[in-house]
Amino acid sequence: MRPIERGIAPRVYTAYRDAIGELEDRLGRYCSYCERPLQIGLTVEHMAPKSLCPDRKLVWDNFLLGCSNCNSVKDDKDGDGDGPLWPDKHNTMLALAYSKGGFVQIAEGLGDDLSQRAQTLIDLVGLSRHNAKGWPRPAKRDQRWRDREEAWAVAESFRDKFDNSNEVLDLIILAAKGYGFFSVWFVIFNCDFVLQRAGRTRQAPRVRNLTQVAPYGVPTSLK
Repeated sequence: MRPIERGIAPRVYTAYRDAIGELEDRLGRYCSYCERPLQIGLTVEHMAPKSLCPDRKLVWDNFLLGCSNCNSVKDDKDGDGDGPLWPDKHNTMLALAYSKGGFVQIAEGLGDDLSQRAQTLIDLVGLSRHNAKGWPRPAKRDQRWRDREEAWAVAESFRDKFDNSNEVLDLIILAAKGYGFFSVWFVIFNCDFVLQRAGRTRQAPRVRNLTQVAPYGVPTSLK
């Protein structure tokens, strides 16, 4: 899950829906949880539900962007406080593990406390729901797993064509921005792979460039 930074409040809101434009400008038109790209259909998502915490209904620091599926699963669950990990407070890129087929689970080596909080985040929005046997079942119209699976296939295709040229790199970045699911792209284009395929350089600048798909980069530690 891409860590995000919304910045300071651009203004005072009298209606939370009015924040959608500023949120999209700062975070991109992607769900803050599943990373799905949406030109329409994103809504202002309240980390602390407005039904349970009406005093935070118009608070900028309580806003994220949510797709219909993540919003529907989260509903009025009270995820505020120290329960789940949050993409605006923690390096959620290190907390979750993404694998071929569109699967999401807890990353290894987090320790008991962080593992529990990562699982709470996954359960909060149903991020691990998948049509495969043995996984939590998604609703019929919940295609997040399928879209993530498609992004994985596209990222693999670009990886196989990666020839250490700036032209291909530019296409990879454009594709990642278009398909979303940034965590998938970071898994496919990992540092070891680029160093191996682009062994002519010791600096691996393409890894740093690829972080352009996540506007605020990826912190190196899980706080």
